[in-house]
Parts: sequence; C-alpha cells; structure tokens
Amino acid sequence: MKKKIINVVTLGCSKNIVDSEHLMAQLRRNNFEIKFDSNTTDAKIVVVNTCGFIGDAKEESVNTILGFANAKSAGEIDHLFIMGCLAERYKKELEQEIPEVDRYFGVNNLADIVEAVGGRYRDELTGERHLTTPHHYAYLKISEGCNWGCGYCAIPLIRGRHVSVPMEQLVAEAEGLAHSGVKELIVIAQDTTYYGLDLYGERRLGDLLRRLCRIDGIEWLRLHYAYPAQFPDDVIGAMRDEPKICKYLDIPFQHISDSQLKSMRRGLDKAETYALVEKMRREVPGIALRTTLLTGYPGESEQDFEELLQFVRDIRFERLGVFPYSEEEGTY
Repeated sequence: MKKKIINVVTLGCSKNIVDSEHLMAQLRRNNFEIKFDSNTTDAKIVVVNTCGFIGDAKEESVNTILGFANAKSAGEIDHLFIMGCLAERYKKELEQEIPEVDRYFGVNNLADIVEAVGGRYRDELTGERHLTTPHHYAYLKISEGCNWGCGYCAIPLIRGRHVSVPMEQLVAEAEGLAHSGVKELIVIAQDTTYYGLDLYGERRLGDLLRRLCRIDGIEWLRLHYAYPAQFPDDVIGAMRDEPKICKYLDIPFQHISDSQLKSMRRGLDKAETYALVEKMRREVPGIALRTTLLTGYPGESEQDFEELLQFVRDIRFERLGVFPYSEEEGTY
C-alpha cells in the first residue's frame, strides 16, 4: 500500500514542536510518510501548527496559512488543516476570513486531527514522538497551561490552567527518547517550576529532575521557562548536586521595578528578584542565567526603565532577550 505524504509545518515555540512530534508519531503509525516544515514537498495534505502568543507571531501564522490556502486554490495541495494556539483563540474569525482551510483545530485536538486526515488515533502511542530536532537532543514537555495570569499574557486564555503530566509518564517518555539515542533533554512547559502542584499537592520539579538524571543514556538536562515567583529551593539543590543538570537556567524576569512587577502581576518584587539571583549564583557556582525582559508595558515610566537598565548592569545575564509590549485581547 502506497504511503500518503503529509507535511506538518510548526510555528512558534518549542512546546508547539512537541505537540507536532506527538501528532507525527500517530500519523507515522497510520502509514503516512512524514515531511515537516517543508515548502517544496509534493505532499497533498498540509497541517500547520500555529502560534498566537504576540502580534508578530500571529502575523507569521496568518501569512503561512494564506500561503498554503493559495496553494490549495491553485490545485497544488488537496487538503489544509490548521491547529495550535491561533486556531484555538480565533477559530470563528479564521473560518470566515480563510474558508479555503478544510478544518481548524485547537491545542488539544490531536485525535480529531488524526481522524480528519484519514487515520486512527491510538491511545497506546501516548508519549511516542517523531523527532524533528537533531538526534542528540529532544524537548520534554512536563505540563500544559498556566495559572499565573500575568497582566500581558494570553497563554492561560489559549492553553487553559496548569495541568502536570504524571511523573511516571514523563519518565517513560524520557526512557523512550534515551533508547532512540537522545543524550540531552530540554525540560519545558509554560511554567516548569509549578510542576506537580495540581497532581501531588506540592511542587515536584526537583524530584522529577533527579529521577530523569537516573535514566541511562541521558547525559544532560537543561531547564527552560522557570517562573521566578515562589521558586522551589529543591530545584536549586538538584542543579547543585546533579552533574547531569546543566548549570544553565532560562528564567523570565520581565522587569525589576516594583510598580511594573505589581502591574504585570508577576508575584514577586524587586528585593525578592535580587535575592533569588544571589542565591542561585551562590548555591550553583558558574550558573549561566538567561532571561527575557518586557519594555513599554502600560504605565512604564522613565524611572522604571532606568531601574531595568540598572538591573541588567548589576546582574550581567549571560543571555538576554528583550520584547516590546504587544497588546493582547482579554488580558489585564
């Protein structure tokens, strides 16, 4: 039986990459030949996994959809399906504006997508991945959604409240990745430090990291998206004690002035931020800190901005990304 070719195009963050990889694993077991992120494939079925986080990302998603919609109108592809954050949030508007798309799906509809393209969703494949990263590393998504409700962020409106993946399921997925040759796991979520609170009544990220360190074949663990408020001490301890955990942390501080942090609803203040950085560098010597900052948030004064500049001078982050404020409907 000849395999049908399907092209899965992924936009946005690494969490979207994981969702696409789970989808492609299901499609592969349904006898599809998988292409990904291709603009030159002869695939007649295309699935676009969209991002809807900020204005620029939404524009990229819409332009990508329009490009494939034009290809469908020209007869170059037969079917076009859209999934992910943009489709979750703007499904009705997109259906009206770009009717060339066969169907739109949200962020938690993998089974529906598999069936829409002519396959059968298999529960026993939960955790299986068709990796699109270089073979030596993979992302491990430990939870979905977020409970914080920061003043600028639409993620809880799109992805819902925080839901942790059970630890046994994550360990099994990680063991499978190690068996396939993965050496480095990059641990991701909307907020990794919240992990376990909903399932176990307490934060269990430190425990999870230590269990992942015990897996044969996994040599590096790298932690991303670590929310700074109520940062769990046992994570710092695990980073200090476990040689497999990279002395690297992606921790988005966003701002430093108390008025901006309060307006952003970040859950910590300036003094707590400085104290947390000091503690991390004391407990984990040589740690590399990567952060993101947000400028132009409503109400930001010249004084607030000067405090932010001084914060950067004081801390001297190893990696730093800065975003201008993007107004998102429905946020505070």
